[in-house]
Amino acid sequence: MTVFPVAPEAVAGVAASLGTDPLALADLLRAVNAPGFERWQEQVRRTGGCSDPIHLSGTTVTRDRRTGDVLYSYSTADEPGGRLRVACGNRRASRCPSCAWTYAGDTYHLIRAGITGDRAKNIPATVRNHPRVFATLTAPSFGPVHNRPTSGQCRCGTAHPEHAPALGTALDPARYDYAGAVLWNNHAGHLWQRFTIYLRREIAARTGLTQTALKEVCRISFGKVAEFQKRGAIHFHAVIRLDGPDGPDTTPPSWASVGLLDDAIRAAAARVAVTVPAAGAHPARTLAWGTQVDVQPIGALGKEELTEQAVASYVAKYATKAAETTGTIDRRIGEKAELTRLDIPDHTRRLIEACWTLDPVYPDRMLARWSHMLGFRGHFSTKSRAYSTTLGALRQTRADYRAAQERRERGLPDPDNDAEGSTLVIAHWTYAGHGHTPGESWLAANIARDIKHVRELNREIRTELEATDMGEW
Repeated sequence: MTVFPVAPEAVAGVAASLGTDPLALADLLRAVNAPGFERWQEQVRRTGGCSDPIHLSGTTVTRDRRTGDVLYSYSTADEPGGRLRVACGNRRASRCPSCAWTYAGDTYHLIRAGITGDRAKNIPATVRNHPRVFATLTAPSFGPVHNRPTSGQCRCGTAHPEHAPALGTALDPARYDYAGAVLWNNHAGHLWQRFTIYLRREIAARTGLTQTALKEVCRISFGKVAEFQKRGAIHFHAVIRLDGPDGPDTTPPSWASVGLLDDAIRAAAARVAVTVPAAGAHPARTLAWGTQVDVQPIGALGKEELTEQAVASYVAKYATKAAETTGTIDRRIGEKAELTRLDIPDHTRRLIEACWTLDPVYPDRMLARWSHMLGFRGHFSTKSRAYSTTLGALRQTRADYRAAQERRERGLPDPDNDAEGSTLVIAHWTYAGHGHTPGESWLAANIARDIKHVRELNREIRTELEATDMGEW
């Protein structure tokens, strides 16, 4: 067994970061002195420092199809603990910062490709000449909340600091429409669907075309992300683009403009309505978008204030978040009684309680199941078919790149150049658990921090090179 010497000050620092938990510290020392520790570190680095890796056990064998000879074999029996650790892939930063970083990066490239074009993703650079806007659709008011108006003073008489816990909470909880708030969140996906329908109608009306004729000359493409406001209401940010009839490869008609798109978006948002029928003691409701609809042109080459990179970064930022800004939890609540054991703000608690109260009234809406999301049950990021590439395609490209690296290292043939299919791969994998022990968690977090630091440093260097016209070096 290899013993790693640790300086007293390092031990003190580790103990402090572990909350002076002697069991966690003992587990850390066990981990660094366990056989195969270096291989364990390599596995965790390959996951990007994933905080909750999936454990697999199994084997894979690559044979020559003609001779039956074994070209390569692998078994987790030789791995630390007899397991291979792979990234969990969770998009939520509250669950796994490392995997969320990867998801945000994929979302950034997906959104940016639809704004600037990307040859590698089969999106032509000419999309920069298409009308493009960044639109924000919000929820209506369900009652006054603590805020920071331009006047500087909230209606409660206080000038709240920027991160005050009271921001977004109801001024008068007894009169706040908590039922309306969670029902609105729950139907937000339907509101967006209706909005896209009305947007096509509004554009057709402004051009004097029928909707059928509009499809022959113009296509509406979008990529959007959902974001929770502090008050617990969902709203949507979307890049909306006008293309030719076959998508980004075709030129939009001459009448297509940012001004027309702006006007149509505002008109469509004003028309959308979703009716929730009366049930029990609850009256019928008509749900609609809030009056605050923001539409901004996206700058080409920085000509407008809202740059292409800023839009992609903004969307990517919120793609990894859920309702954490409201103080809720990031997992499902099994029963209403759990609320008594949760340390959450009163405003958020009332929203969750409203979900459980309304669940038997509207059983098809699954409000209790989605109470931790304050009723919202839609996807946080979506796009139209022709907007850009897909997250799946980006993941597959990354997986193919890594597989090609491994084949080169092992001297295996490239399947793309192996027309006769001379190799046969037989694999067997089983799930063997997930996560880290307390000591391993601390080590993985430090590995993730180091990887993030290197990435940020490389990004800064690349930005400086581009700024000095040295990006081709």
